[in-house]
Amino acid sequence: MFDDVTSVALRSSVASLAARQRAISQNIANIQTPGYGAQRVSFEDDLARAVDQGESPAVTATTATSLEPTRLDGNNVNLDTETMSSVDTTMRYQLALRAVDSEFSVLRAAMRTS
Repeated sequence: MFDDVTSVALRSSVASLAARQRAISQNIANIQTPGYGAQRVSFEDDLARAVDQGESPAVTATTATSLEPTRLDGNNVNLDTETMSSVDTTMRYQLALRAVDSEFSVLRAAMRTS
């Protein structure tokens, strides 16, 4: 029941978005750390490819160091970029949680009528 494509994709999305939010928090926390490279979390392309190809959408987020230009101290964290990414990630996370909640609501309703 919870192994259908939608459920697995939603679980992968929630876990990956949480990983992205942690990376954003680390980036902001290290904004003044010389030599720190901002971390970027990606999973959307892998998730879309898996669904399109009929594979299991149980993807794992990948984290990579950003190749964006650095400041003189070797740090490349941009507060504006991190703030916008945090807002976007939070909104996506909330949407995914609502979808998961909706799945459970349907299940609860089905159990009540049985």
